[in-house]
Parts: sequence; C-alpha cells; structure tokens
Amino acid sequence: MFLRELTQDVRILKGAGPATMRALANLGIHTVADLLLHLPRDYEDKTKIVPLSKFADAKVFTTARVIRHEWFGFGRMRTLKILIEDESSEAALLCFNRPFLEQMAPVGSMIQVYGKFQFKYGEIQSSSFEIKRIDGELAAEKALSPVYPLTEHLNQMAMRKMVTLALNKFASHIEDELPAYLLDRRQFLRKTDAIRAIHFPSSWEDAKRAHDTLAYEELFYFQLGIALRIRARRAKTIERKQSPGVLARRLRERLSYALTDDQQAVLQEIVDDMHKPYPMARLLQGDVGCGKTIVALLAALYAVERGGQVAIMAPTELLARQHATIAAHLVEPLGVRLAFVTGSVSNAARPPLLSALKNGDIDIAIGTHALFSEDVAFKNLELVIIDEQQRFGVLQRIALYKKGHVPDLLMMTATPIPRSLALTFFGDLQVSTIKSLPPGRKPVVTHLAREDRCDRVYEFAHKKLKEGRQAYFVYPVISESDRLGLRDAESMAAHLAKEVFPEFKVGLLHSRLGDDAKMEAMNQFAAGHIQVLVATTVVEVGVDVPNATIMVIEHAERFGLSALHQLRGRIGRGTYQGYCFLIYSKELTEEGRMRLKALYDTNDGFAIAEEDLKIRGPGDLLGIEQAGELNLQIADMRTDFDLLKEARKDAFAVIEKDPLLAGPEHEAIRQVLIRANPLKER
Repeated sequence: MFLRELTQDVRILKGAGPATMRALANLGIHTVADLLLHLPRDYEDKTKIVPLSKFADAKVFTTARVIRHEWFGFGRMRTLKILIEDESSEAALLCFNRPFLEQMAPVGSMIQVYGKFQFKYGEIQSSSFEIKRIDGELAAEKALSPVYPLTEHLNQMAMRKMVTLALNKFASHIEDELPAYLLDRRQFLRKTDAIRAIHFPSSWEDAKRAHDTLAYEELFYFQLGIALRIRARRAKTIERKQSPGVLARRLRERLSYALTDDQQAVLQEIVDDMHKPYPMARLLQGDVGCGKTIVALLAALYAVERGGQVAIMAPTELLARQHATIAAHLVEPLGVRLAFVTGSVSNAARPPLLSALKNGDIDIAIGTHALFSEDVAFKNLELVIIDEQQRFGVLQRIALYKKGHVPDLLMMTATPIPRSLALTFFGDLQVSTIKSLPPGRKPVVTHLAREDRCDRVYEFAHKKLKEGRQAYFVYPVISESDRLGLRDAESMAAHLAKEVFPEFKVGLLHSRLGDDAKMEAMNQFAAGHIQVLVATTVVEVGVDVPNATIMVIEHAERFGLSALHQLRGRIGRGTYQGYCFLIYSKELTEEGRMRLKALYDTNDGFAIAEEDLKIRGPGDLLGIEQAGELNLQIADMRTDFDLLKEARKDAFAVIEKDPLLAGPEHEAIRQVLIRANPLKER
C-alpha cells in the first residue's frame, strides 16, 4: 500500500500511554501515516567520537570524568558548574535550572557527554548538552539520532520509540509511488528504504539521499498536476478572430511616453498568446513602478477590438478606482466603454450596470472581488486580468475565470516571485517579466534610523516639504487600542499635525474609514492639498503620487520585507529624488535586522524576493498558506530548487510521451492518481 494509505489509528502501536497519545494528537498525528510523515528537523551525530579538544569542528561526543563541582550566583540564580575532563582536554558544564545533575554526575564518575561547546571566559564550556552516567567504554551509535519537532508532554525518546514501532510493523509494506526507471535513473531509494533512512540514517549522506528521494517524489507529483492542467487547457481549442491592434496603436499614439523595451517585449508575448488556438495563462511580474498596468490595458484593447469583454480585478477599492480612473482617461476617447464594479455600487445603479454587462454594452469592467459575485454575468468574457494576484484566493480566481467560456487569463504581481516559486505555484503559467524601470526614474535612497533618532528624520522631511514635496508616514496599527507600545496612525496623525508639521496639512488614511473618506483623502493628497499623509499599509499597493518623495515607516521591523519594498515603491515615481526612512525599535530581532539590511542593500525587487524566501519561506512570501495551495511537507523551495527542475523535466516528459499514462512503466503513477481520487479515474 501507499504511505498515505496507512490510515490505522496510531494507538495500534503498543507501548505509549494516554499522555503520549494526546501529545501526538496536538501535533496533528492521528494515523500511522501521520507519524511516519512527521519528519526529523535535525539529527544528533553520535556515530563517531569527538573529543573536547575538537569542539570547534563539531558537537562533542566523548567519555569524560567528573573532576569537581562548583556553584556560582546567589539565591534562585545559584547555578551548578560541573568540571569534566577527557583524554584531550578539560571543560565546564553550566547546569542552568538543572541542579539535579549534581546527583547524576558525582565527582569521580564517568559520563557520556554530547553537546555544543565554545571557548568563553578562558575555558571550554557548554550550557546545551546531554549527559549519561556510564560504567564501561563509550560505544559509537550505528545511526544518526533523529530530532523531531515536539510539543508539551512529549520527549525525543518517546517519539523515537513510536516511529521505530511504526517502521517495524509497516515499512516493509510501503509501495513505490514512482516508476522504477525514474528511481534508477536518479539513483533514488525505494520508498520503504527512504522512509527508514529519513528517520534513522546511517550517515549524513544517507539522510540527504532519503530526503532527496522523498522531496523529488513530492515535487514530481506537484509538477505532474501542472503538466496535466496545461494539457487539459490546451485541449480547449478556440476559434480566434484576428485583432489587428488598431485600438492599441491609437492608445500608444496618445501616450506622452514610449514603452520600454521590456514593456514592448512582454506585450508582444501576451498578444501572441491571445492569438493561439488555446486559452492564454500568463503571469506578468515586474517591480513596483515598472509599467505593468499600461501593458495590461493595451492587451485588453486587443480583446475588445474583436468583440470580447475584459474583466480587470484589483484587491482593494482604492486600487480598482485608480485603475478605472487611468483607464477612463486613456481608452474612453477611443470609444471603449468602461464600468466600475465594486460592492459599494448603489442598489439603484446596480441592476442597469449588471444588465449592460450581460448584454455586452460594456467592454471593460474594472472592480474588486464584486466582479465574481453570482449576479455578475458577461456576454462574451474573453480576457480576465487579475492585479496583485497573490492577494486573491484560488477559489476567487476560479470563480471569475468561469464567467467566460474559455477566457484568456493574465495575472499580474508587483511582488517579484523567485523562480523556484514561480515554477512550483505558477508552473502552469507562462511568465513575462518587466525588469527595467521607465527612463529617468531615480532609485530611492534608503536610510535606517533607530527610534530615538527619529527627530532627525522629521527635520529632513520638514526641509523637503518646504521645497514643495509631499510625504507618507506609515504605521503598523490604526489606533492605540490595537496594540500597546506601538505608535499608531491616529495618534501620530494628531501629533504630527500639531507638534511636528503645524504649517502643513496632515491627512489620515486607513482601512476602517469608509470608501468615500478613503478616496477623498487620497484625492486630496494626489492634488497636493494634503502635504503629509499618515496611513497604514492601505497605501502599499497602487497609490501613485509623483510629487511624493518621502516615505517614513515607523516600527519598520514589524513589516514584512515585501510590504516594505512595496511601500518604498510608492515614492520616487516622478522626476524628484525619493527618500525612504525605516525607523526601528531598540529591541530588534535577528529576523527584523535581516529584513531591514536586505532593503537597505538593494532596490532590486527580485533580489529582495529571493532574500524574503530565505527568511520567511514560500508560504508567507506568497500569502498562500491559508489559500490551501501550499502543501509541501518535505521539499523546501529554499534548498531544493535543483530537485524541482529535475522533477519538472521528468513529469513533463512523462505526459508528453504517455499523456494517458497507459504504458505499463507508468502503472505506479496511474495508481497514485486513481487511489488519490477514487471517484475519478484518469
């Protein structure tokens, strides 16, 4: 049977009490399969002796004699210090909160020691160690010892015991889920051997081979699903009307600037797709300010020109309104009919709007999630454009996509996606990338400032405001009641208006304001009537004010790297130099320091995305863990990119060679798909 089919209750494994079972349940372990897929996060290497003198090279594993006990500190802080020696050196064990070790390791006894040591205060010492009293010689273990993620009332010894029981009872019955020829070609282990080796490897090389085997299998099926989706989509042939691009050409003539080479190249890629006999599925990515919106609008005109309708969906009403305003200015003079569709459309206006959409009297509908409401219907939806796609759940995207017969799909993101994630989560999409910024755009200058030096930042901002520029001040929370100890937007708006910038108009923008109030604040800022806009991350996406050159982000360590980069992208969008100030607290975590350093070091969104992947992992970066799209248990996109490329190549080759998986060599794959979806034989 396949590993996932080991659905027996974990209580079938004798030898663990009710407390252990409750602890396993807290880890989400209910079945034997759950237990065997609860993989080690690390290993203890006790397969070879490492004396105290070699502490700098690896963790120490040695036999030592206890030579004396010492105590330091007073009262509750009184701490035991055990001095030990082996044949190579002496060292100290600092027993914080472990006074009982005085009895376990009396003076003169022999102990087994395992731990990480360092040279500090003139001696070799450790506060992170394990000891065990022994009578004879120390014997090296035959395998690495797994270190599992645990929870309260569960220790490593109990966990190792449960996994051993499961392996002994079930491992030999686990079937391979990959064809034999792929396992042989890649020199991977059989599934039963890989499961044993991932839990109790004989060496680090054995552990890596087991991990690679299981990670490759996981990635192979991820990519196989992508290959099957591409094949199914391309089976939907479309009769295309040719679109000569007259409307697009007329729009380009009306622009006050020329498209960059990158913009022209990706527009051509999109247009070529829109003339192929199967529906387009393309991801357009580019850094903030690179000009994705105009490319999307030009592409939309090709669909309109041949009688189709276009839906453009944005994640916020603020961004949707901005898209609608820009589009109306550019394309309505060409005779293109636009509509704005959001949840705030009045009850009186909604029926005629929906009727016009359904009858084909509207060419381009721009809006928010309201576009995929059940009562919204199109006559001939040919192109769906989703801006900031990672902010929509997969079900929302599908709901809008299904409103057309077989519409083309263009998804856009200003959060550059590392290639490993693009191949994994958007692997069924063609990817177009705009890397260059419009000519004349100056890179934003970024400064870091500790919170006790924010007065200098205010002075600099004051100077630029007097020169006629504008500034954003961004805070992580709206009001004082949201989180104690943090500066909030409401309080700071009052403080800045009264104490810091009394001669300038200060506005406030956050998500709790009504839609009309939000738009009024943004319009006033865009028109220059407000010089300082205090906001939360509601201004992160889409707000475009060329005269705004100052971005001050307080408690910057509280923001994700992507959000910080997006906020920085709101300034420097005109001819003036932009300045971004990241104000951080004294209690800065290591992760916070890494984020701020990454932003300080570069303006390249693609480099920042790669760094964000290293720091936060794929789920947080794309914001898709909660959307149900991230289901990788073994593979890690930060380290397994080479495996991903090989798995993708093999999966696509299988579908190209044997699209129905009918060949005997692919029986394992066929069985995996059938048994994973018993009601749907493929």
